[in-house]
Amino acid sequence: MDPEKVGTYPALAKAGGGYVWDEVLEYRVWCYLENGASDELEGDDYFYSFATYSEAKRFADATKGAESPLALVLQREYIDESKPGEYRHIMEERVTEWPVEFLKRPRRTPTTIPDFLAPDAPANRLEILRGTASP
Repeated sequence: MDPEKVGTYPALAKAGGGYVWDEVLEYRVWCYLENGASDELEGDDYFYSFATYSEAKRFADATKGAESPLALVLQREYIDESKPGEYRHIMEERVTEWPVEFLKRPRRTPTTIPDFLAPDAPANRLEILRGTASP
């Protein structure tokens, strides 16, 4: 979203969830000591931030103890599923780390969440999030 802000976001973020995304803030590569990463923070795990996935992937592939890149995403609104099949439209911002594969879903539009929650939504509501639902 803003390359100047890469590396300035707090380490703590939600993990996954919400079903929709609005912006990618940065890509993160977490390094874990138990996986062989060097000890750069007195025994704590740590991450490096990147503006692009390709930079993050190159770093992860070349760094011992590094995990696959994650996307730090901004959700301006999101879908809460506190119980399986029970969905709520949450209209507040949050920042969460996602597996990069989740970004294959289309970016949230003004109608994504209302269409997902509509009584006449397809039986497989995830088709809406994947951009494969028929009108």
